[in-house]
Amino acid sequence: QVQLAESGGGLVQTGGSLRLSCAASGNILSINYMGWHRQAPGKQRELVAGIASSGSKNYGDSVKGRFTISRDNAKNAMYLQMNSLKPEDTAVYFCAAYRMTTMSWDYWGQGTQVTVSS
Repeated sequence: QVQLAESGGGLVQTGGSLRLSCAASGNILSINYMGWHRQAPGKQRELVAGIASSGSKNYGDSVKGRFTISRDNAKNAMYLQMNSLKPEDTAVYFCAAYRMTTMSWDYWGQGTQVTVSS
């Protein structure tokens, strides 16, 4: 089992920045890939950014150039630096862990609200 806990959400004005953190605990060695997802009201959950254990990164088109994902393996932590925030970035952001053995996002945090005011 892996436990994930997000922090760092909040209210920010358009153009502002926030940094989300995800603390991981448990059987971390079973995790190959981690990512940040978000879900806005009335919309499907979408993958915002992902990072492999190798360090390679992927971003959704809507956040490229504005968001940066990173991880600190020594601290079992993952981060999402969000700059130039827009009202359409408003959503609940979830930290999640992907396992190659099941080929699915098996573990999820409880989510943290990010609200960008116009």
